Amino acid sequence: MSNRIDTCFETLSRTGSKALVPFITVGDPDPAWTVDIMHALVRAGADLLELGVPFSDPAADGPVIQLASERAISRGVTLCSVLETVEAFRCQDPDTPIVLMGYLNPLERYGHEAFARDAARAGVDGVLMVDCPPEEMAGLRVRMDEHGIYTICLVAPTTTSERLQFIAGQAKGYLYYVSFKGITGANSLDETGLAGPIREIRLHSDLPIAVGFGIKNADNAAAVAGLADAVVIGSALIERLQNAGSCDEACERVMGFLAPIRDAMDNRN
Repeated sequence: MSNRIDTCFETLSRTGSKALVPFITVGDPDPAWTVDIMHALVRAGADLLELGVPFSDPAADGPVIQLASERAISRGVTLCSVLETVEAFRCQDPDTPIVLMGYLNPLERYGHEAFARDAARAGVDGVLMVDCPPEEMAGLRVRMDEHGIYTICLVAPTTTSERLQFIAGQAKGYLYYVSFKGITGANSLDETGLAGPIREIRLHSDLPIAVGFGIKNADNAAAVAGLADAVVIGSALIERLQNAGSCDEACERVMGFLAPIRDAMDNRN
């Protein structure tokens, strides 16, 4: 069975479209709303969903996602409940790819084999562990490969050509380019500096390139879509969810935020 991530990017490539990849933290603002919010994101034009696994020490994340993790943890969200959320989403949507993004500690506690098995059963397509460098990923990758789950790799502005070549040899699904040195949500994106790094990545890999960190609005997204294969937007979306009073309001907010971004990406020319 082919991985949904490959199918997604192959379909987009045929139409000349770029992937819109929203990131939300599972369980925020309310665990009972997450599945409905995921469906709302797809209705608004999302091609692939990145789900944040709440963690108590999210070192790569800025205050917006840190607080989202804290709120989710306070409501009892665990890695097990994240998988239950994916499984519930799959009851109505068997096609949209899902990547879990988070930190290694919860997965280590769960166990590599058990996690790979349960994640595959739930309908997970990829994992992105931001604190697990490729050199330390061999054992995890073996388990993920056995169950058809891709290990997504990060590329940073500081990544050397030699290291990029190594990462490209390990990566599957797509490469996630971190657009600036810093934490999530910390800066506004300067799109003018992306062309060179993306060109360098393409010299080493045929995988699609997703760009994340600092993308806050439709103009940012359209500019990135002109260079990369996917646009990841997280902190700005999570900010829209804060203080939503109901599930319906949360879904309306994310659709109202994401739909113009989808439109800008599709009409960038």
